[in-house]
Amino acid sequence: MSIRTLSSREVYRNPWLRLREDQIERSNGKKGIYGVVEKDDCAVILPIEGDRIYLVEQFRYTIGRRALEAPQGGWERPDVDPQELARGELREETGLVAASMTHLGTMWVAYGFANQKQHVFLATGLTQAGSDPDPEEHDLVLKTASIAEFEQMLLDGTIQDVCTLGAWGLYKLWRERRDTLKI
Repeated sequence: MSIRTLSSREVYRNPWLRLREDQIERSNGKKGIYGVVEKDDCAVILPIEGDRIYLVEQFRYTIGRRALEAPQGGWERPDVDPQELARGELREETGLVAASMTHLGTMWVAYGFANQKQHVFLATGLTQAGSDPDPEEHDLVLKTASIAEFEQMLLDGTIQDVCTLGAWGLYKLWRERRDTLKI
């Protein structure tokens, strides 16, 4: 290990995250501090039906504006089954229930300062069952786009959410490999 933890202290905690500050020693002997945001696992879901993808738009306080993104979130508790979490977030944010959930992979959200892992799912066979948003999602708006429109929004900066971008990359690789094996 190139960094050794000398001590650790919790600086802040709320229901969604914990912030700790570690005193560290690097492999070159230099000491320093490292701030770590601890968050439980979350999920991002690509709900696709035919040539359409479902997206959510909501106000994101940290950037001070509304953002368009794939449905995503966490339940703020450890050891949640990733598929159960993805199904729950999909229903909560979009009202959709998926007949099929395909796990595409796992990503670290921002491991330069946080330890949150995100599970990526493709949701298909979608039916509407009614949404149940969290209180902080009261302004969430469900939108749909064709795949071509969605990809254009990724390219032109309409969608800048790294989780949505990463999920789409995993989906494209998964689909390409799946299609190649069918030949």
